[in-house]
Amino acid sequence: MQNPNGTILQLYHAGRLAAALRAFESLPSSSPASAAAAPAPLTAATYAALVSACSRLRSLPQGRRVHRHLVASSSSSPDAQLAGNTVLGNHLITMYGRCAAPDSARQVFDEMPARNPVSWASVIAAHVQNGRAGDALGLFSSMLRSGTAADQFALGSAVRACTELGDVGTGRQVHAHALKSERGSDLIVQNALVTMYSKNGLVDDGFMLFERIKDKDLISWGSIIAGFAQQGFEMEALQVFREMIVEGSHHPNEFHFGSAFRACGAVGSWEYGEQIHGLSIKYRLDRDLYVGCSLSDMYARCKNLDSARVAFYRIEAPDLVSWNSIVNAYSVEGLLSEALVLFSEMRDSGLRPDGITVRGLLCACVGRDALYHGRMIHSYLVKLGLDGDVSVCNSLLSMYARCSDLSSAMDVFHEIKDQDVVTWNSILTACAQHNHPEEVLKLFSLLNKSEPSLDRISLNNVLSASAELGYFEMVKQVHAYTFKAGLVDDRMLSNTLIDTYAKCGSLDDAMRLFEIMGNNRDVFSWSSLIVGYAQFGYAKEALDLFSRMRSLGIRPNHVTFIGVLTACSRVGFVNEGCYYYSIMEPEYGIVPTREHCSCIVDLLARAGKLTEAANFIDQMPFEPDIIMWKTLLAASKMHNDMEMGKRAAEGILNIDPSHSAAYVLLCNIYAASGNWNEFARLKKAMRTSGVKKSPGKSWVKLKGELKVFIVEDRSHPESEEIYAMLELIGMEMIKAGYVPKHSWKHAIVDHIDSDLFNEEMLAEYGFSSVRYTQDENLISCRKSPPLSLSPCPSIVNETGVGGRREQQQPDGWIRRVTLLIDELTCGA
Repeated sequence: MQNPNGTILQLYHAGRLAAALRAFESLPSSSPASAAAAPAPLTAATYAALVSACSRLRSLPQGRRVHRHLVASSSSSPDAQLAGNTVLGNHLITMYGRCAAPDSARQVFDEMPARNPVSWASVIAAHVQNGRAGDALGLFSSMLRSGTAADQFALGSAVRACTELGDVGTGRQVHAHALKSERGSDLIVQNALVTMYSKNGLVDDGFMLFERIKDKDLISWGSIIAGFAQQGFEMEALQVFREMIVEGSHHPNEFHFGSAFRACGAVGSWEYGEQIHGLSIKYRLDRDLYVGCSLSDMYARCKNLDSARVAFYRIEAPDLVSWNSIVNAYSVEGLLSEALVLFSEMRDSGLRPDGITVRGLLCACVGRDALYHGRMIHSYLVKLGLDGDVSVCNSLLSMYARCSDLSSAMDVFHEIKDQDVVTWNSILTACAQHNHPEEVLKLFSLLNKSEPSLDRISLNNVLSASAELGYFEMVKQVHAYTFKAGLVDDRMLSNTLIDTYAKCGSLDDAMRLFEIMGNNRDVFSWSSLIVGYAQFGYAKEALDLFSRMRSLGIRPNHVTFIGVLTACSRVGFVNEGCYYYSIMEPEYGIVPTREHCSCIVDLLARAGKLTEAANFIDQMPFEPDIIMWKTLLAASKMHNDMEMGKRAAEGILNIDPSHSAAYVLLCNIYAASGNWNEFARLKKAMRTSGVKKSPGKSWVKLKGELKVFIVEDRSHPESEEIYAMLELIGMEMIKAGYVPKHSWKHAIVDHIDSDLFNEEMLAEYGFSSVRYTQDENLISCRKSPPLSLSPCPSIVNETGVGGRREQQQPDGWIRRVTLLIDELTCGA
């Protein structure tokens, strides 16, 4: 090549950047093979053109070769000291910044013998562009300390660094410096400031600054529209977009349309979206990748998946982000089959799915019917090597939980190496939703040992399980942990603690925490405590709390009234309960729900007003559920009303023919009234229909281990000793004056099949799993510290053992049983 400088410059100015670089590489000394040869003589203008070409093409390898050639030719070039040329140095800094090599940019900057404001602006911009916002602000401070005046580019980059860091305080200081240096009116600085204020939640400041810009450009409009859309001011974003169109000075580009479509999707306004869609067609941007993806997402958010799919297919060359967006749109709506079809099309297009793709598909797998597809996706993600991605594994775990395969969810959980708080929350939620509170507590013990950072979701799941099991000690542990984790002032968690304390019967602790909350209390705090008092029969305390709540001007919600009506029901305040029910809608706008109606049925039925309760059920605006009929059935048994009990049982069986409780309670009614023929007929119907009474279950924590028992459980290694102890306890109870309920049981033998009595009646009306658990407690006392025992309510009523609120100390027959155990185990 006779004149390389002329050739390269001619190609560069003609826009043939790649050709200019190929011409450079054809020079003998530009390739690694001829590195020892003398470099071809190039001028500073030629090097500047080559570096600029590498910068525009984002070609880092070619940029490094040009840089090496420049350094090598510096000493032999007639244009002396090319390597120390400030202009070339500035070009190199810019090139390295655009090619994602900020460290190389900094090295060039540090080696420059002389720097000018452009040098500083270039190196600051290089760091901002590559996520080094903190370093960029450090360089900006160094520039000011060196006495170099910051130009509009350096100021703009410094403001962008503050935007990335969310550091509005430093941003205001840069803003003040710009005003002081008379650069505050420069468009580059103003646009950067509008973006900073609007993206960091100060939309009003950003909009005020935007209105002061005299000559707005596309970036000005785009900054404020995007700021409004991102901060939840969607209608304001659409209004500014409309003003831009009406003004007519600038045509919107793909970014303006993207922000407008985002705003339409957020408010669910497909009408506005369709109009803007038509405008994008007018400007021939509807096939643009960014616009098309935003448009498709807007229609999906507006639940118009057909239009979303049409918009997606109009994109000329959809990328992985676009495919993920449309696949996720169908997945969110639970349309698994359609999502899988799109997934197949994406693979056929040659794109490789990533973790976002797989997580979207897993989101669509809900229910047992989707388990097969979920397993297929699981196999595929293992093939892709995504099984090491924690976020993907968390989605996989949640998928198995939604598909009711808790065993597989547990397997996935144990296989995750780097478990994070989301992992723990997912498995704890899964166990809680599938009614495995024991597993929740076991996992919580492991969670404490591994010591990841627990959040309110983890603790709420543990509290839910503790309430389910009545596990008071665990509630205290969680409460203590809230102090350690700095969550003691978390209102939602405090409300859950109040509710759990109340459900565990520790009303004093619930009230203590309620009072500690002070002004942080909300309606949920009041409602939790009112419901707690009501459920344990403290009607006066519950109603006093309700009066106190109303006097403070706190409006009750539907849960509050459930507590109030329950309190009235527990103590027979029929008139008061009916009054509170009557004022719900007129005074507070709370439409009674099924739960409120169930409370009224319970209120009337407990008071013996069975006819009024039945009439109330008939007059309800919706069909009664099983709970209402069970309430009426239980009251019919209590008041020995066979006809009403029969009607209630029929109501239950019409809803659920296999509901065992209806059969059992109706059997009790027939037996109590001596109607043995109906009793035997119903028992026979139960056997014919295959209906079986669900066995009772109870649990106890011994030596740090939670043990679960069911009726007639003989799987325990010490079952023989437990049943022997049961007989001893029974004798001691009788000596203490306890008379078992259903004394009519012995009369049944003369009227029904004896086999039925032996096999079923003993299990249904005889020993309970609670007594089995108590025996395990007593036997375990031989080798463990004394236990706090709470006698069951029926024993308390018969023998007078225990107090009203807390029965913590053994008394009566329990004291004698304890002495008996000491005698039996003195040699152990």
